[in-house]
Amino acid sequence: MPRLILLRHGQSQWNLENRFTGWWDVDVTEKGEAEARAAGALLKAKGLLPDVAFTSLQTRAIKTLHLALEEAGILWIPETKDWRLNERHYGGLTGLDKAETAAKHGDDQVKIWRRSFDIPPPVMDKGTEFDLSADPRYAGIDVPMTESLKDTIARVLPYYEGSIVPHLHAGSTVLVAAHGNSLRALEKHLSGISDEEITGLEIPTGQPIVYELDADLKVLDRYYLSER
Repeated sequence: MPRLILLRHGQSQWNLENRFTGWWDVDVTEKGEAEARAAGALLKAKGLLPDVAFTSLQTRAIKTLHLALEEAGILWIPETKDWRLNERHYGGLTGLDKAETAAKHGDDQVKIWRRSFDIPPPVMDKGTEFDLSADPRYAGIDVPMTESLKDTIARVLPYYEGSIVPHLHAGSTVLVAAHGNSLRALEKHLSGISDEEITGLEIPTGQPIVYELDADLKVLDRYYLSER
């Protein structure tokens, strides 16, 4: 029976500092490292070990994956990194303190930028501090300057269908270590969540979410592994 395990990265430094992060590459905190290791220990304790893993090109997700696999004793399994599993790009909000941004623009406007389905934040200016256009990991990629959740879904789902689904059809247990919004994209697809409802879905850091699937990849069950 195929299984898909979704794991949001452990707490990052900018999670701790309450800053908009998006595509900017920040590391996990000590708490984030502990969350990742606890996730791996839980996978091992429950006997739910992945056969293959996928992650983004961002350090916080990659490190979370590696710490979890190390704790589970399966650091050797095949893994694939791809930018299409990156976090949503927060455009011109990148690096800003969320509370200060709300004080400047108003809570309602920031809520729209953060939680609307298809309204992106302001576009990031080219050449600014957080512009990743010249980052070597994104060579040959048209790096976005902002993204809505709808935009994020538009890159995540084709990748899921083309690269992850074949492993599920083969009956594998697949672990995807990624980010709040790239995982929202997968949850929306798998659970049939509406455009309106998906913006309210919270995905906690470091908590494995398990999808039990049938041979046609229809969802049989979804649960937090810590609750089983």
